[in-house]
Amino acid sequence: MDYRAKERLKKMVIEKSFRYRDNPPFTLASGKTSNYYFNCKTTTLDPEGMNLIGTVLFDMLKDRDVTAAGGLTLGADPLANALSLVSWQRGRPIKSFTVRKEAKGHGTKSAIEGNVDAGERVVILDDVITTGGSTIQAIERAREAGLEVELVIALIDREEGGREAVEKLVPDVRAVFTRTEITDGYDINNNNK
Repeated sequence: MDYRAKERLKKMVIEKSFRYRDNPPFTLASGKTSNYYFNCKTTTLDPEGMNLIGTVLFDMLKDRDVTAAGGLTLGADPLANALSLVSWQRGRPIKSFTVRKEAKGHGTKSAIEGNVDAGERVVILDDVITTGGSTIQAIERAREAGLEVELVIALIDREEGGREAVEKLVPDVRAVFTRTEITDGYDINNNNK
C-alpha cells in the first residue's frame, strides 16, 4: 500500500469533501439528518484526487482476481475510472463500468454500461456507504447482468449500518476510510487539524 498516497487522499477528503455543522444539520439521501456530510465529488473529480484514488484502489486490488470495477452512477464513476486508468498504467488493467439508476429505455435497454460480460469477477465501488442502499442496488444490477461480485470497496464508510447491510450480500466489504478516521483528523472549532 502506498501510505503516502492514502494519507494525502485523507487530507484532501478532510479539506474538500467533509463538512460539519451543528445547526441546522444536513439532510442525507436516506432522509436522516446528520451533523456531518461527505460530498466526495469535490475530491473524486479533482485531478490529484483521481490519481490518489486510483493508486489506493489499485493497491487494494492488484493481487485480486477481478477484471472490472464499477458501481451506481454518479458516486462510483470517478472511482472506477481512476482505478481503470491507474491499473492500465501499472500493467494490470481493471476495466470500469457504470450501473445506471434506471435501465435505458432504448437500444440495448441495459442497466450496465461498459466493456464487461456475464461471468466476469468484479468489484462494486461507492463513494460513501451510509445505509448501503445504492451499493446494494449496484450489486443486484451487476448480478442480474451475470457479473460475479467478489468484493465491495467504499471510499468512506459512515459507520451507520450500511456496511453490515451490504455484507449480507457480499461478505468482503472494505472502506478506504471510515467516518471515525476522517472525523479524528477534523477540528470542529478550526474546521480541520
